[in-house]
Amino acid sequence: MNRLEIACFNLESALIAQENEADRVELCAEMEVGGTTPDFEITKQVRELLTIDLNVMIRPRGGNFVYSEAEFQQMKNEILQFKEIGVNGFVFGILNENNSIHTAQNTELVNLAKPFPCTFHRAFDEVLDYENALEDVISCGFSTILTSGTFSNVMEGKEVLKQLVNQAKNRIEIMPGGGL
Repeated sequence: MNRLEIACFNLESALIAQENEADRVELCAEMEVGGTTPDFEITKQVRELLTIDLNVMIRPRGGNFVYSEAEFQQMKNEILQFKEIGVNGFVFGILNENNSIHTAQNTELVNLAKPFPCTFHRAFDEVLDYENALEDVISCGFSTILTSGTFSNVMEGKEVLKQLVNQAKNRIEIMPGGGL
């Protein structure tokens, strides 16, 4: 089953996505840096007006995906806050300095988000060894990986996307994203 998720950066775009039969909205802020955690009050408004699923980006800032302890605590607090307003899932990803998956921190956030599903976002496209990274993301408990196949867009990454789908063997959903 193909599902359409649209990244939205404000209430108006979320409503347009719903009107145009998107299955889910991924709500973010700061499109110019690839998306960050949206404002809580705006997210509440979006949740109240959408009838489709709403996933929320949890990312304290643009730039790399290696976070300080204070930023990690902020991510945990944001997940707890957003769970209270009935979002349907979370989108995040944390890497180590060497661009491998930070399994301890990601697992902690996935467990904190339960029972809501989590998507590992395009931080995956920064990894050097996507085969091991896929196994690490699965071990953390994510339900989905959003990736362009480690390239700048899905057309360039389509061969890697095929390999990821084959390797995943239905243990995790591989969601193409980037340049669509």
